[in-house]
Amino acid sequence: MTGAAKKHRMKIAAFIFDLDGVLTDTAEYHFLAWKRLAEEEKLPFSREDNEKLRGVSRRASLDLILQGREMSEKKIREMMDRKNGYYRAYLEKITEKDLLPGSIDLLRELQTKGFKLALASASKNAPRVIERLGIASFFDVIADGNSVEKTKPAPDLFLFTAEKMGVPPAYCLVVEDAEAGIAAAQAAGMYTIGIGPTDRVGSADYIYPSVSEIKLEDIL
Repeated sequence: MTGAAKKHRMKIAAFIFDLDGVLTDTAEYHFLAWKRLAEEEKLPFSREDNEKLRGVSRRASLDLILQGREMSEKKIREMMDRKNGYYRAYLEKITEKDLLPGSIDLLRELQTKGFKLALASASKNAPRVIERLGIASFFDVIADGNSVEKTKPAPDLFLFTAEKMGVPPAYCLVVEDAEAGIAAAQAAGMYTIGIGPTDRVGSADYIYPSVSEIKLEDIL
């Protein structure tokens, strides 16, 4: 737990969840879709490169893959649409079995305790994914890459989500697995739970290896 959480007693009214890497893991599908596009365009792209795209928007991801190569706006949009088409085809394979361990139990417990729940994902495909996972009914608000112009690490998506829920940012706790997401939540004035290794989410107020290991009694 960081100093911010130690100094102040947390009063949490809402939990905001990222999607990829928190409730499910579509990273492999993203990798396969980007890899296919990269191969078609003869661009270098590895699994290590894919890790840098965690929590990053589609446009920013493509910019990272291009590494400064100049493309027309028309070509960039065509490439993003092509990658998204590949990714959406992979998404049709997703079922409730693709929920990460502990995620459904956590959502049920929080809902039972009366917390407001929201999803805030940079992915524009988030509504389709949670529909396939069968968890859409848990969320009071669903925000995605279409909701704001500036995505993570800008705080806009989380501020938008809090406003839609009617909950002050200081009463929100964000569950994220990406450095950009943690930064965005903190910039929004929210508490954070980081899922993953310390070198990635070390600035979070609480850190757990996985959602299944989150201990609400320690937090609340």
